[in-house]
Amino acid sequence: MSPHIPHALRTAAVGATAALALTSCGSESAGTDKAPAPQGVVSKATAKKVADRYEKVNNKANATQDEKLLATVEAGQVYAMDKAVYTLFDTWPKKDQKDYAKPFSYTDRTYVIPKKGTGDWFAVQAKSSANNDERVLLVFDKVDGTYKMVLSLWVAAEDIPKPALDKNGLAEAVAPDTKIGGLAPSGIGAAYADFLETGGKKKGKALTSTAPVENARKTYQRSSTEGAAEGKATEKFFAKSPADPSVYALRTADGGVALLPLAHKQESLLKESYRSNAALVPNDEQSALGATRGALITDTFEGQGLAELTPKAARLTNVDFQHVDAR
Repeated sequence: MSPHIPHALRTAAVGATAALALTSCGSESAGTDKAPAPQGVVSKATAKKVADRYEKVNNKANATQDEKLLATVEAGQVYAMDKAVYTLFDTWPKKDQKDYAKPFSYTDRTYVIPKKGTGDWFAVQAKSSANNDERVLLVFDKVDGTYKMVLSLWVAAEDIPKPALDKNGLAEAVAPDTKIGGLAPSGIGAAYADFLETGGKKKGKALTSTAPVENARKTYQRSSTEGAAEGKATEKFFAKSPADPSVYALRTADGGVALLPLAHKQESLLKESYRSNAALVPNDEQSALGATRGALITDTFEGQGLAELTPKAARLTNVDFQHVDAR
């Protein structure tokens, strides 16, 4: 993951959440020794070491687009997205390539650490030396015994939802299938994809109108009426299972905040009347991802999102997608 991915090449999406560092507090009962303070899934010191290692290895991998090296510190949804970034690197303008390969550091960090027993993941909120306008939330989960970064979302500082913290500064992780109001964090991805598939007529009804939701609705409306290839092809969207379905959610004062994977396919199909004398021609990005000339081109997109859930509303506030495959 890098903050240098140009916005014209990949829509940067934001999601972060504020947190407090761990403290060491306990309670005392009459006639007993002081009870031990609740522990987090990791200590602040360990979280810092994990983030430091990620920063160092990620910079080295980005410099040469070394996906095997990147796999030592990344996994899940974000790794699926960043592998595709490496594949597409040579299609970018030289200036964008140079900017992407520059090393960066995460500054002004705070840590979101759930209490032990609610999962193995934690998050780091930070600024980047290459991006002072937004903050990023990096989610680290234990994969095959090693902490790796699995989601990364960017957001303007004023839009960051705050998790509820106990007196020890620990957050409360929420099981992804736990309903908050009428929707569980694990159901948000399917509800969003419904806007691309149907304009939000089915599962999408559970989501409140937000900018990402309205953009998806407009995409459905445009594709349904205009199609592709100047009207010579149809264009349809279909939900798909994300590369990694893991959802990460925290309790907030009025509900919860969820960081989640998103994914869909886009199919462009030449209308039958044109198939005898025409073909769809992939652009440079589609060609780099494997597409060839033909009557059908199927593009696959992996993404991630940030959502806020309360008893009254489910708001998907930020999304970020990466084109990962074309056939």
